Amino acid sequence: MTAEILGQVGQVGQGMAGAPVQDDRPLDLERSLEAIFTVADAPQSLMALATTLGRPVAAVRQSIERLVADFDGADGGVQRGFELREVAGGWRLYVRSTYDAVVRDFVLTENPSRLSQAALETLSVIAYKQPITRSAIASIRAVNVDSVVRTLLGRGLITEVSTDGETGAIYYGTTDLLLSQLGINTLDELPRISPLLADGAEGFDDRFH
Repeated sequence: MTAEILGQVGQVGQGMAGAPVQDDRPLDLERSLEAIFTVADAPQSLMALATTLGRPVAAVRQSIERLVADFDGADGGVQRGFELREVAGGWRLYVRSTYDAVVRDFVLTENPSRLSQAALETLSVIAYKQPITRSAIASIRAVNVDSVVRTLLGRGLITEVSTDGETGAIYYGTTDLLLSQLGINTLDELPRISPLLADGAEGFDDRFH
């Protein structure tokens, strides 16, 4: 009896050893990348992603290529309203340009409330110092401005103007929507700011005058 049991166990073991093992790691990696890109507000390099996830750079690159194809509707799939784009040596999710107007209208409709004092101050810095990076804005205001910048982007009052080719830092500027809401035609019509500052023009050069 014991010999029969051992024989059956051996047969089961041989069957398990010979059966192909499905490796779902690439799928897990792609879902992990999706999660990161969903919350990232700056381009993410392959090296940074590989380090964060503890995976080889080559594997991360292949997974990103599959995500790009998936989002673009390759192989008969459905094209998503967003796309994974390589910018300044990194990758980031962007609204597909086809739907820019739809998203802008939605945000303006769903968020009609007045801007906070922090948002108004940040918007003023961008208006007078544009193009300007988020870190430069934070330096001037001496506070973290990440959430405020996202709010202003969502309202369509500022936009990404350019990206630093070396650091990947994004430069922000104001939009025509801001001009229309202020009732002016150009930035040249903004009031001089130096007389309004306690320490004069330090940090602001009245660039439009």
